[in-house]
Amino acid sequence: MISVLLVMLAGILTGFAINRYPLAVKINDKLISGAIYVLLFLLGISVGLNKTIVQNLDKIGIQAVIITIGAISGSVLTLWFLYRMLFSKEQNDGGQNEK
Repeated sequence: MISVLLVMLAGILTGFAINRYPLAVKINDKLISGAIYVLLFLLGISVGLNKTIVQNLDKIGIQAVIITIGAISGSVLTLWFLYRMLFSKEQNDGGQNEK
């Protein structure tokens, strides 16, 4: 647990230090994207090696699609509600209606 916190702290300090250098920030963004693709690839390998998942992929696939649609719908509705609540025209002009 301590090692995880130390690695996180090192990352925070490094990010704070390189924030002044736009090229370093741009390189960091590309490295993060690459790391995410590598992690997704490795996750795919793990799923492919799991015989239980592969044998039940048709059942799991349908459930995954339903859960994904529900999660996306809930996120969109929540964001729409928050946007209307926080960034409505009445909020932005101090509560005075334009006439």
